[in-house]
Amino acid sequence: MKLDIAKIDLPVVEIVEEVRGALGEENTIIVNAPAGAGKSTVLPLALMKEEWLEGRKIIMLEPRRLAAKTIAMRMADLLGEKVGESVGYRIRFDNCVSEKTKIEVVTEGILTRMLQSDNAIENVGMVIFDEFHERSLFADVALALSRESQQVLRPDLRIMIMSATLNLPQLSSLLKAKVVQSQGRQFPVEIKYEGESDVRMLPELTARLVKKVMAKEEGDVLVFLPGEGEIRKCEAILRKTLNEIAVHPLYGQLPPSRQFAAIMPDKNGKRKVVLATSIAETSLTIEGIKVVVDCGFSRTMRFDPSSALSRLETIEITRDAADQRAGRAGRLAPGVCYRMWTKATQSRLKEHRTPEIQEADLASLVLDLAVWGISKPDSLIWLTPPPSGSVAQASDLLHQLEALEDGKITDLGKEIDKLPCHPRIAHMLLMAQEEGLAELATDIAAVMEERDPLERESGIDVNLRIEALRKSRKGLVSNKVLSRIEKVANQYRKMLGVKVDNGPVDPFETGLLLVYAYPERIAHAKPGNNAQFRMANGAVAAAGHKDDLAHEEWLAVAQVSMREGLGKIFMASPLNPRDLAPMVKEKEMVEWDTKKGGFKAERNLCIGHIILQSKPLHQCDEGQKVAAILKAIEKEGGWLLDWNKEVTQWQNRVLSLRKWNPEEGWPDVSKATLLGDAKEWLAPYLSQVKRPEDLKKIKLKEVLQHHLSYEKQQVLDELAPDRIQVPTGSKIVIQYHANGDVPVLSVRLQEIFGWQETPAVNKGKVSLLMHLLSPGFKPVQITGDLRSFWDNAYFEVKKELKARYPRHKWPDDPLVAEPNRK
Repeated sequence: MKLDIAKIDLPVVEIVEEVRGALGEENTIIVNAPAGAGKSTVLPLALMKEEWLEGRKIIMLEPRRLAAKTIAMRMADLLGEKVGESVGYRIRFDNCVSEKTKIEVVTEGILTRMLQSDNAIENVGMVIFDEFHERSLFADVALALSRESQQVLRPDLRIMIMSATLNLPQLSSLLKAKVVQSQGRQFPVEIKYEGESDVRMLPELTARLVKKVMAKEEGDVLVFLPGEGEIRKCEAILRKTLNEIAVHPLYGQLPPSRQFAAIMPDKNGKRKVVLATSIAETSLTIEGIKVVVDCGFSRTMRFDPSSALSRLETIEITRDAADQRAGRAGRLAPGVCYRMWTKATQSRLKEHRTPEIQEADLASLVLDLAVWGISKPDSLIWLTPPPSGSVAQASDLLHQLEALEDGKITDLGKEIDKLPCHPRIAHMLLMAQEEGLAELATDIAAVMEERDPLERESGIDVNLRIEALRKSRKGLVSNKVLSRIEKVANQYRKMLGVKVDNGPVDPFETGLLLVYAYPERIAHAKPGNNAQFRMANGAVAAAGHKDDLAHEEWLAVAQVSMREGLGKIFMASPLNPRDLAPMVKEKEMVEWDTKKGGFKAERNLCIGHIILQSKPLHQCDEGQKVAAILKAIEKEGGWLLDWNKEVTQWQNRVLSLRKWNPEEGWPDVSKATLLGDAKEWLAPYLSQVKRPEDLKKIKLKEVLQHHLSYEKQQVLDELAPDRIQVPTGSKIVIQYHANGDVPVLSVRLQEIFGWQETPAVNKGKVSLLMHLLSPGFKPVQITGDLRSFWDNAYFEVKKELKARYPRHKWPDDPLVAEPNRK
């Protein structure tokens, strides 16, 4: 079927020719169009036969699975075809494409894997990033790799970024890309604030508001709730009371038939209430909606340190998300949006959502880049660079999992990267195949990735969860969470080609497999136990005293709160110490112990920080000693060194110049930065240090001064002198501030008689704030304009000082009087 784009009644059709023209001249553009303008379906179809494609595919990245499938189906329908012909999709554990497919809608890390298998993606002519404002980790990684491919291998590769809400000037500047905008057809939407809601009662409160809205407003209603649980509860309440209304849930795990029932008009002509997650914010078009009810919350993936995996978390939405939700009511006609919060809350909502790359676990990102051949992420061009600390943490983990060696990908790392799950889980699954425990590993993987199916009171033993899962499969127990876990486990079984196992569980086998996923959480009971365990990463965590595993000698910990002091174990399995033999290493340990007066050197048999056997080490090289001191200084915040007033004054001088003259490249010499970079400037002065008091003897100001270039040392004294000479000849200290605030000169009034103008630093560009003091060094006046002080305020000050200090001279004309320091 030949599609006539011009006959499609969607606003984005108006910019099709402009988009075609832009892509004919540029290889990267940005399309900004309101929700519902049709950009996700119309633009890919309009471009699929462009000459510059040269028969190659269009790949469109969607941040959500439901949207990916629905958009692919919509495009296929416009072509009069089935999905999998000209238009197809690929999502985790599911794909529908063929040799005929010209447009593939993909999600999650699939585009990244395509780039890894073929850096030049020779069969792809264009990559589209849809709903880019969501700033998912996968989208940021895929964009960075796509741009790298475009710049190095494929200058003909087109990249198009699409969104309804973006910081367009910033994005256009970063990408050096042209912006094409569609105005859309947005009708006015009236906003009504209903007051604050309790997140714990969202289903009940939302159902109450929906009943009120149905009685008051016309048209179908779209309701935003955080997730499946709230939707099901709200649905149950509404079905009991709204008999004449069709209530439809809409979330990612629904079967396609029920998803389409929610999207399309009701077959029987009933009014419709759609209870949806944030999937309905932008990508999906839902027919007939005139009213939106917004609970103000969404569920998003956040890195969970307790499990070291990403989990769903309920959070307050951002302002741009609230605007997009409200806009759904104005797609067909004027509408109304009921917000379950106050105007005051609206005013304090964050403007935009935080890019996932700033908060996520970056193990998958670092592994993906290693497969590409990139060991340093900062070598790529990012819209938001990944935090260096998170990158280092991810790299350490991947080295422990033997996925990386000296920063380079290993053969095992390549196998780990091929599996569609977190590297921890992938490593466990691969090692389980070698151990002949793949069936058990698929159950463990599913339990780790989903919500805990048992109550906390059930205990911390992971094996209880696996036994419950196996009973559920036998039909002995019924639990919705267990049903979801089984779906995931079944996908893993298909992936590994193994059958279901409902037999008894050997807890030591579970423990061994958990070690393959969490090697840094091997835990050994502390002496005296007290239900406390030291983990291989050095942290200490406790189980409940009455827990069945509290008195085990060894545990493999799967979930733990990493709090300061004493953590809490939420999920673990017992370990057979014989299984740990390959993990025991001999290490020389050199530490600095301030309380014990200096160095502590030992040769240990250990698993990480768990020491099994220790012997004194009588000789160690200077490099180990220096490294131990630096580590102690970094850990203990630098109080081991003498950060006296002179050092602080020197730091403030440099930091002030850094603020005043940003173009001159003055270094950041704040204490936190210096401590993080101590190896660069302090290490050469530590070789003779033996005891804690030796550290205090290091003259920090001299050390830091020499760390500056000779030129910078000279310029520092010229632009920001430590002291200034006043008319009496006294050299008075200038007080500088770390934030670049106006420096202060505190001087006795009598010493500056004859000084006509306010003194200044930084080549006269920064005037000093003068604190004028009495003969007794008490402040009597603060001024930044000395001439004005002499002309006006001096005479009032003179009266007061003459009465208090009658033996001192207080001239009528201070500009010609002799200054006096006595």
